[in-house]
Amino acid sequence: MLIVLVSYSGLYGQKDGKKITIKGSVVDGTEASIANAIITIDGEKTGYVTDSKGFYKIKVSRENKKIGIFTFTNGTVEETLDGRNIINFKFEGSVPDQISDKIEPDEEAIDIGYGHVKRKNVAGSVGKIDGTNPKYLSYNDIYEMIRGEVPGVQVNGKSIMIRGATTLNSNTEPLFVVDGVPVMTVDNILPQMVKSIEVLKGSSAAIYGTRGSNGVILINLRKGTDR
Repeated sequence: MLIVLVSYSGLYGQKDGKKITIKGSVVDGTEASIANAIITIDGEKTGYVTDSKGFYKIKVSRENKKIGIFTFTNGTVEETLDGRNIINFKFEGSVPDQISDKIEPDEEAIDIGYGHVKRKNVAGSVGKIDGTNPKYLSYNDIYEMIRGEVPGVQVNGKSIMIRGATTLNSNTEPLFVVDGVPVMTVDNILPQMVKSIEVLKGSSAAIYGTRGSNGVILINLRKGTDR
């Protein structure tokens, strides 16, 4: 009898350590579904997004406490897990779909900071630098790197303008997004630190709102495993 109880206890402990599946729907204040909103766990963004009908499904650890839905336009709403398997979310006001498509494993994708989109769906992509190419190490700074390698971009000193971008005011500077985070300057980034640079304009930059009206320059930095 004791052996049976010990065995059962061991099996229960293993089961308790497994991940649990959470699913639900995401809508805005008008009851419209929100596609491609990013799922967060304990405040951290994941690689999961809602589908075209606003549904999501994700596995979480039993140690996790909160699940949330992130949208660039309306921020994040969170719910405590509390052992629930179905958690629905509702935003206030109208929320547009967040990105054009999800990443596919066998297609090249662009990391736009709030998720991924397939390259074939990014009509406004100007160009891309693969920073792992050794030839880029010859540049003194990132501005030289962009001027010398990316078509459709004008660089004068540290001033950058993306040709064809919609300018709403006298400022023509694009929005810089480094590893998914908007920044004010990229002066401290050296060419050897760069993994890739992607330049977006038009509808491809629309997810960033008015901040992306002059175009967006996405910079991904090398990690330790990339060197």
